[in-house]
Amino acid sequence: MFVNTDSKVIWKNGSFEKWEDASVHLLSHTMHYGTGVFEGVRAYKTDQGAAIFRLNDHTDRLFEAASKLSIEIPYSRDELNEVQKEIFKINNLEEGYLRPIVYLGSESLGIRATELSVNVAVAAWEWPSYMSPESKESGISVIKSSFDQYSNPLHSGYKIIGTYINSTMALHEAIQKGADEAILLDKNGYISEGSGENIFLIKDNKIFTPTINHCLNGITRKSVIEISIDMGFEVVEKDLTLDELFDADEAFFTGTAVEITPISKIDSKTIGMGSRGPITEKLQKTYNDIIFGKNKNYDRWLSLVSS
Repeated sequence: MFVNTDSKVIWKNGSFEKWEDASVHLLSHTMHYGTGVFEGVRAYKTDQGAAIFRLNDHTDRLFEAASKLSIEIPYSRDELNEVQKEIFKINNLEEGYLRPIVYLGSESLGIRATELSVNVAVAAWEWPSYMSPESKESGISVIKSSFDQYSNPLHSGYKIIGTYINSTMALHEAIQKGADEAILLDKNGYISEGSGENIFLIKDNKIFTPTINHCLNGITRKSVIEISIDMGFEVVEKDLTLDELFDADEAFFTGTAVEITPISKIDSKTIGMGSRGPITEKLQKTYNDIIFGKNKNYDRWLSLVSS
């Protein structure tokens, strides 16, 4: 739930608006057809002040996603990076979440999305960890979703607004069945991802994750792969089956929201010892040291808000 919104602003099309005044026209093309892109970005409190995690990578992906929809963002990457830093300062945040979004205007309506204005907005607010501290230790339960992941390559690589209904339905189904999250399979029956997370499993001290043919090549995913290799683990990207997940020693989700969250159970089957495993714990600790600025080997991933 949003808090303290009376003192917050949202940047839209070059100016800052009061939180409660920021609006989108009812006939925005994006409202009706999902023609837009977004990013989910987090900043953390470090000894040097608030620092945004992998800001440049998120902004680059935003632009790449827009280009896939033939949307030309009317601002440069550097301009949007500065906006994200500035709004964090204006909203007086030490840590929190950033949501850049690109959407089309309301000049006309219909499938044809030509000659429409391109609008850009950035919001920032407090958002504690998506998963509770207890979940980060004991793990979460997941189910195999009855919804398959899209095979459209646009979905698999980018955060495009119109593609997320599948994730919403999968998560709602999981919650209705008493689970915390869902696992979606691709059209060939291989593991794709969670409703909004990438997935890793560990077997015999090797770390496995689906290839990007099956899932979003998430920025946290890429970070965890690099961290794992730096720690001396072998990381294998391959087609993964549910049976391999059932047989895993450990499993965990990664993502901007969930960070690194262990999976303790899928359907009625316990994964490993039914709680966070030792390799997952090591990765969590290293990742936390990085995002909070305590591991100088990865300082390149942090953009100080006040710099």
